[in-house]
Amino acid sequence: MKKFVTAGAVLAAALFTASAALAADGTVKKIDEAAGKITLDHGPIKSLDMEDPMSMVFKAADPAMLKSVKVGDKVTFEAERVNGQITVTKIRRK
Repeated sequence: MKKFVTAGAVLAAALFTASAALAADGTVKKIDEAAGKITLDHGPIKSLDMEDPMSMVFKAADPAMLKSVKVGDKVTFEAERVNGQITVTKIRRK
């Protein structure tokens, strides 16, 4: 039983580390709920090989997530390439 708990703890730590590696920080500049898009000023996004800070428009994977933030909010988010578009897949206020 102890090996199972240890393996579970290792897996949980690995998943947390992988998720943290995907996360980026930013500030909400604009929200376009009708188009399902959000503009973020953000730092590096390592998972997308974006090294420099910039402002850019992202598609929201789920437009409902746009209701959880407002212009000016500091956020942590994850973005991925989905069907050729850079898409925010998770977002939360800091």
